[in-house]
Amino acid sequence: MLKVIELKRTVTDSNDRDAALLRGELKERGIFLINLMSAPGSGKTTLLSRTITDLAGEAAIGVMEADIASDVDAARIKALGAESIQVHTDGMCHMDAGMTRAGLEGMEDRPGIVFLENIGNLICPAEFDTGAHKNVMILSVPEGDDKPLKYPLMFTKSDALVITKTDTLPYFDFDIEKAASRAKALNPDIAVFPVSAKTGEGMRAWEDWLISSRGEWNDA
Repeated sequence: MLKVIELKRTVTDSNDRDAALLRGELKERGIFLINLMSAPGSGKTTLLSRTITDLAGEAAIGVMEADIASDVDAARIKALGAESIQVHTDGMCHMDAGMTRAGLEGMEDRPGIVFLENIGNLICPAEFDTGAHKNVMILSVPEGDDKPLKYPLMFTKSDALVITKTDTLPYFDFDIEKAASRAKALNPDIAVFPVSAKTGEGMRAWEDWLISSRGEWNDA
């Protein structure tokens, strides 16, 4: 009989302990960490760019861009005046707590909101706790409203779902109510924000959630 050794539980259990420790340390430093997860091309960087611009003066914002090789997104964020660093994962399809810690060491140690723009992938990032205080899933209209059915873990693990590129709704067969109800069937507590970073529609609700979530975290 073939002997099978399951390693995933050991790996994730160790990461979970590291993530819990990192969360506590970030709390002491006043750094509110948001883990952004999505497929490639969902509009993460565009959403971040608009959010940074809109919240200028309300909160210090930093961005840690995780990518397999390039630094295109980090340069784009830095041009807006926000602190931005690039983390190369050397082919890894996700960030974990140890990688997040290493990336944060390259940023200024100041209170504020830090976004981790995780690798574009709907599977691996949901399996590894990064030490973030909130997980946010981004789903763009062109991707289709069936993604909660195909990738349930991603939606189960997320505190908020941002539906991006709503300005393209006239051109795609996407039902916001279906997407939201499918996500809430997996996770009744998930907050849903349809937005267009291009037009600004819906952005204030998303940004208010960020600020209020940080406030609740500060007071806890």
